[in-house]
Amino acid sequence: MHAAANHAIAATTSADADFDAWMSARLARFEHAADAQLPLPSVAPQRLHQAMRYAALGGGKRVRPLLVYAAGEVSEAPTAALDGAALATEYVHVYSLIHDDLPCMDDDVMRRGRPTAHVAFDEATAMLAGDALQAEAFKVLADADASDHARAALMRELAHAAGTEGMCGGQALDLAAVGQSLTLAQLEQMHRMKTGALLLAAVRMGARAGHVDAATFAALDGYGRAIGLAFQVVDDVLDVEQPSSALGKTAGKDAQQGKPTYVSTIGLRAAKDWAETLRRQAHAALDALSPAVAARALRLRQLADFIVVRSF
Repeated sequence: MHAAANHAIAATTSADADFDAWMSARLARFEHAADAQLPLPSVAPQRLHQAMRYAALGGGKRVRPLLVYAAGEVSEAPTAALDGAALATEYVHVYSLIHDDLPCMDDDVMRRGRPTAHVAFDEATAMLAGDALQAEAFKVLADADASDHARAALMRELAHAAGTEGMCGGQALDLAAVGQSLTLAQLEQMHRMKTGALLLAAVRMGARAGHVDAATFAALDGYGRAIGLAFQVVDDVLDVEQPSSALGKTAGKDAQQGKPTYVSTIGLRAAKDWAETLRRQAHAALDALSPAVAARALRLRQLADFIVVRSF
């Protein structure tokens, strides 16, 4: 093998190891912060607190917190403020998963490789655990170690992403689409709301926690929009390609329930190609950053590759 090829392989391996180390450190920090912030299981009401911790500390990819921390490196945000934003985005995500899994919604029995919250506890406790985690998300932002202006900006971003113009609205569209055929534009609107809005908010909150100029914020916003949709496209692909044991949730559930997906709408190959196009769009958005700022966006670039390339 040529020396140049050897050097390229070594550089790639080193970059991967560096990213893995960064990701492991941020995940460990997040888990410690969540464990410390959530109510103790021994404190009344014990069963509710146990269910909250079961769902929130039960693993997962933690993509939203990672996006918060990575965007926070671009904005040079205080780490304490990023911890609050990371917790808040994940709490809202986990609350949505608890509610999505309920019999009145998707009626699923497995999440993150173990029984869903309503199976492990009961439906009423699971419902309350989701409600409480949503409240905890805004509580942690209200108490964040940041200026009043920053705290308000963070809460505004999360509220818009979680409400009817974002995640909840997207879930309503998703439920209404069961058994229906959607145009590609309708499918994109639904997924930009249901999944993409909170991922975009994670990026924007990482930016809001620090200081960026308008051009930098616009670049991060473009990145967040691309990667937010790419995440859902990849999820649709994995739902048909991966077994339940790899997904940590019931595979093939979308097809069983007659839900329109990117795979059912445009086909598997086209869905993979679209995910790759969105990954490139995410990188292109960051190309607009000034040279001084671009160096701090490395983790965002690596996360885009992690979400799309490593998944296939």
